[in-house]
Amino acid sequence: MKQRITVLGSTGSIGANTLDVIARHPGRFEVFALSAASQVEPMLRQCAQFQPAFAVMAGETAAAQLASRIKAAGLATRVLWGQSALEEVASHESVDTVMAAIVGAAGLASCLAAARAGKRLLLANKEALVVGGELFMGALQRGGGTLLPIDSEHCAIFQSLPEDPASWDARVDKIILTASGGPFRTREPATLRHVTPEEACAHPNWVMGRKISVDSATMMNKALEVIEARFLFGLAPERLEVVIHPQSVIHSMVQYRDASVVAQLGTPDMRVPIAYGLAWPDRIASGAPALDFHTLADMSFESFDSRGHRERFPGIALAWEALRAPPGTTAVLNAANEVAVAAFLEQRIRFDQIHEVNVATLEAVTPSKPESLEDLLELDARSRDAAMRASVRLA
Repeated sequence: MKQRITVLGSTGSIGANTLDVIARHPGRFEVFALSAASQVEPMLRQCAQFQPAFAVMAGETAAAQLASRIKAAGLATRVLWGQSALEEVASHESVDTVMAAIVGAAGLASCLAAARAGKRLLLANKEALVVGGELFMGALQRGGGTLLPIDSEHCAIFQSLPEDPASWDARVDKIILTASGGPFRTREPATLRHVTPEEACAHPNWVMGRKISVDSATMMNKALEVIEARFLFGLAPERLEVVIHPQSVIHSMVQYRDASVVAQLGTPDMRVPIAYGLAWPDRIASGAPALDFHTLADMSFESFDSRGHRERFPGIALAWEALRAPPGTTAVLNAANEVAVAAFLEQRIRFDQIHEVNVATLEAVTPSKPESLEDLLELDARSRDAAMRASVRLA
């Protein structure tokens, strides 16, 4: 029987790569539903190729445009719109697997719906854990589903850990997340105030969307990944480490109590972790080129305490600060960063002021422990308001 899949965020880079892998295995996978924000033309092309039962758009206008185009093309796909529709296709009884690739806190509710429904959840939206944390993991446990991380780093860690999660605390010394250093790894910190959005989005190794590309340039993506790893793998924050590895060949590592290290290597191509999640525990062809050790350049590693990295990437330390702070602080940090990155991309603040907005928001918002999705959304909205005020002051 084919595995029926909902792809949330299908027109983004993760969604497109997911569909690329699915297309390579037509006898194994079937697309049940797709979703996008407002990209009508890419969604129409995807519907024509994969003929899903449902296509979901964020807004009513885009949905009406898509429905008209789908009818004219003679396709049978039903078009829905809005948050409730996302939750419907994420939790539908006909769905086996959900690829959660909606960027930011906007994907939280649909991720929770899939978790509660007991789906196999391929999590490419790190914000679900950064914002939801214990609430999200609790919903997953009660729903009885399976969570497979799709971020290349967390997928690498998952592959490098023992199969029995109950043994992780006793057998593992620490988790080491690798970071490429992004486009500004060697740039003088004092010059970062002059960085343009185009420069920040030009990642040397990965092809990604604009928001995550900026996060990579500031290293806030790594701060969020540290928080995600804390909730995914249950180790204390002090047992999570980050090392800069410019070549992006080793995607992350696990150091065991006996000092041995298990690492996962591969080419920097998101189809590798996507194929792993889709087929787990099997392995299938991803379409990515194999790693060629005969032509592989030297692999190098840099500490965050060397080469001015602490000054260049001040946001990385916010991960551990947020994890030591009251519950809900990680949600505040995520909301602040989304607002700050948007302000930078719209050229309302400078690149180096992203960190200033994040710090100001953490100082301005005192969270209480979120007990529900409504609590999380209220905290997210309050944090965004504070971040917006901070960005206006800096503009």
